[in-house]
Amino acid sequence: MQSSTLPSLGATLTPQGTLFSIWSRHAARIDLCLFDSEGHEQLRRLPMVRSGDVHSLLLSDAPVGTRYGFRADGLYDPDQGLWFDPAKLLVDPYARELDRPFRHDPQLSVFGVNTADLVPKAVVVATAPVPASPPIFDTSGLIYEVAVRPFTMLHPDIPEAARGTVGALSHPSIIAHLKRIGVSCVELMPITAWIDERHLPPLGLTNGWGYNPIAFMALDPRLVPGGIAELRDTVATLHKEGIGTILDLVFNHSGESDRMGATVSMRGIDNLTYYRHATDHPGNLINDTGCGNTIACDHPVVRRLILDSLKHFVQVAGIDGFRFDLGSILGRDMNGFSRDALLLQEMLADPVLADRILIAEPWDIGPGGYQLGNFPLAFLEWNDRARDDLRRTWRGDRHIVGALATALAGSSDIFSRHDGKTTRSVNFIAAHDGFTLMDLVSYAGKHNEANGEDNRDGHGDNQSWNNGVEGVTEDHAVLDARRRDVMGLLSTLFATRGAIMLTAGDEGGRSQRGNNNAYCQDNAITWVDWAALDDSLIAHTAALAEIRKRFDVFRQSAFFTGDKDIAWMTLDGHPMSVQDWESPATDTLAMLLATTDRQTGQPTRLAILINRSHAPHPVRLPQGKGWQGLLETADAGPHMLAARSVGFHVEIS
Repeated sequence: MQSSTLPSLGATLTPQGTLFSIWSRHAARIDLCLFDSEGHEQLRRLPMVRSGDVHSLLLSDAPVGTRYGFRADGLYDPDQGLWFDPAKLLVDPYARELDRPFRHDPQLSVFGVNTADLVPKAVVVATAPVPASPPIFDTSGLIYEVAVRPFTMLHPDIPEAARGTVGALSHPSIIAHLKRIGVSCVELMPITAWIDERHLPPLGLTNGWGYNPIAFMALDPRLVPGGIAELRDTVATLHKEGIGTILDLVFNHSGESDRMGATVSMRGIDNLTYYRHATDHPGNLINDTGCGNTIACDHPVVRRLILDSLKHFVQVAGIDGFRFDLGSILGRDMNGFSRDALLLQEMLADPVLADRILIAEPWDIGPGGYQLGNFPLAFLEWNDRARDDLRRTWRGDRHIVGALATALAGSSDIFSRHDGKTTRSVNFIAAHDGFTLMDLVSYAGKHNEANGEDNRDGHGDNQSWNNGVEGVTEDHAVLDARRRDVMGLLSTLFATRGAIMLTAGDEGGRSQRGNNNAYCQDNAITWVDWAALDDSLIAHTAALAEIRKRFDVFRQSAFFTGDKDIAWMTLDGHPMSVQDWESPATDTLAMLLATTDRQTGQPTRLAILINRSHAPHPVRLPQGKGWQGLLETADAGPHMLAARSVGFHVEIS
């Protein structure tokens, strides 16, 4: 069965009424349950009509606003992967709106307990498509990773009622900040409906990031109280300012988790279809995600659900693209990952999705899960190799200059596979996972005690350093050193070929107090303290963005040939020798780029000078018409590059 042959699912408005349809092969019976306008009292329970594996019911009296859910009956035998329990109210996988957020309750996992009062109700909605338009995405610009609630909760200009919502992103002060630092598109961390992991409520914690979804299309009412209209209007406002919107979506697992988890949707509808199981033990969920379960992205019904979800956001909200969490799962079947997987090919072939920006986090924790460089050529990929090499460069690791040059040039060793001719790298130094950019230079080790797991959670190897003091300090010398390091890291990131990404607040030195796994800290640990941001760092980021915008070399993605388009030199002005490349002590590097200055329209050369050592270094630029300094992270005087510094110079035309 191909996913394209499946009928429409969910609640569909027709001239005859609302058609409710749901797919389940293994259920003996599915009932449609209708609720009052508050979603509290079940008014009717109606058996659905089965045709093949699709259960449907057409109602003439279920208008827009109707609250509904499903109950599925059948064999309850978890050892065989069967979890049918008619006491459980189930959320439609095709729900486009929910009347309330999910909340975790132990009763959601107990057989025979009626959960109608615990589970959100899907709402029948009417959606109107937005006019089709090309996506907004500037490859020379900046992807800005935003967790909506932490980003806006403390902003002084946003009205309190709007803080923490998608709508807050359209506030003039937010847009002014985005434009100041050159953001070309915002990448919204999950805004679809999610549920807390079951270990969090007893700890008094909540999931603040949303990477634990239940309904793939329904927006979480906590973040988007105005529903799809709020998202659509925010996207439209950003578009008017030349800023695109990318959604970070989770199709690798669901919040129903492992066998001890909740039954709230797909598990109760058809567990064997929606999740991957061991072939010889159908009760054993495969856990290639580390989250307890794995979505069966190779099944036609699941592929159709994912494709329909993507198209929904493009057609109804005007979304420009998508980032896929643990994206290798999208290409998995029982034989492992394949770049030719049907779901990946269907995404690329679909006329609605074909021109959208697609970004893969190219790994999962399953066998063969690390797939950096192996996605189809239309996908961009998060490049953790470059991330680590840029971190190690500024930490002071030896034997690193070659890896630094490779990252600066777009990681051709990775992305030239499969006959690739261009970089597909999304370069970043810090993301939502791990340390913030400032914490990277302020903490040698993670400090996740607030997560309630005795600091066992989170990555242990962060390639971080603390500049002599662990964490908070009032030592001005240490604080100055950290600021210089952040400026150097930002400068190096903005000098790379490929797309670049920055996590919101990192441009101003935000901290999470050394917590590198802050998903469960919906509080001051993750909330951006706008009053505490360092404006000098923000100004530096803005200046870097202007440089990327000014020179067309950053708009290009083809690999360098080395034939007059790029040259590697020492700061003394000599071409890098084999000895320079191989020396463990090499601390400096000059990259000369042939480019066009978009201000003058003239061809020129751009020199990017890096000195990660703790001493100033003399600089001799190649002879020519003269050079003009554009930006340096510190001033060491004429013909000198300051310690722990990056300089940008343009040849005078």
